[in-house]
Amino acid sequence: MIEKLDHLLALAREKHFGRAAEACGVSQPTLSASIRQLEEQFGAPLVVRGSRFVGFTAEGERALEWARRIVGDARAMREDLAAMKKGLSGHLRLAVIPTALPIASRLTTAFSARWPEVKLSVFSRTSAQALRLLEDLEIDACLTYLDNEPLGRVATTPLYRERHHLVTGAGHPLGDRATVTWAEIGDLPLCLLTPDMQNRRIVDRLLAEVGHTADAQLESNSILVLAAHVRTGRWSSVMPRILAEALGLHPPEIAIIPIVEPAVDHTVGLVTTTREPRAPLVAALIEEARRLANVLAAMD
Repeated sequence: MIEKLDHLLALAREKHFGRAAEACGVSQPTLSASIRQLEEQFGAPLVVRGSRFVGFTAEGERALEWARRIVGDARAMREDLAAMKKGLSGHLRLAVIPTALPIASRLTTAFSARWPEVKLSVFSRTSAQALRLLEDLEIDACLTYLDNEPLGRVATTPLYRERHHLVTGAGHPLGDRATVTWAEIGDLPLCLLTPDMQNRRIVDRLLAEVGHTADAQLESNSILVLAAHVRTGRWSSVMPRILAEALGLHPPEIAIIPIVEPAVDHTVGLVTTTREPRAPLVAALIEEARRLANVLAAMD
């Protein structure tokens, strides 16, 4: 049963029978047979039939909700029993929004020092992608914003507050300012993250509140691209101080100036499923996140 439900989840992720079969390491006829057997067992069609994958029926969508819960619980049970036998080990997968990558490195480094037998994978993803991966059981947790856009039914562990700064060359006309306003930012040519990034949507909304539209002369989904352009001294960007410093953007060559009017911050934290009992790896990561949150709060 678990294997068949895994096949159903793979089909939901890939939306293609051939790719789903490849992802599961089985032939396409084997995967199709698994879906048919589930339909026979449940007495309801799960997939809209056609010459290719079209989608799921209403019964199929409900079956997917149960499948995520059952498969997730089965994985958690295996981890729990394995941890009882030989200690914490395995593979922990974490998705992180780009602006939180410096904090992610602190979290994973501390976690790895405590649990060296655990393999870690970290993926840079948009907030929407990270939440979708979590729902589809392709990751174990994600670092993202907690208070800006709806998260759904998840568990959260706050880590730190992200504050916005103008990051620009020290020779910029605003480079010697103690603070700048969002209205002033709205008059500048900027290099910013792409609109699919939640950080960019936050920046756009804050500028709209003061009657401006972001003049993004350059957009990228890579924070490294933004940093490289700011480092030339000819470009300005908006990013958290902790990110700018992690990217090597430091005074005296670079000015990092708090943005006010309004002075806004957003909570970034760890997001996991609400499953209880939690998988041992996830429970250990949450405990590490709480320790790190205390350290960051003391530094704030």
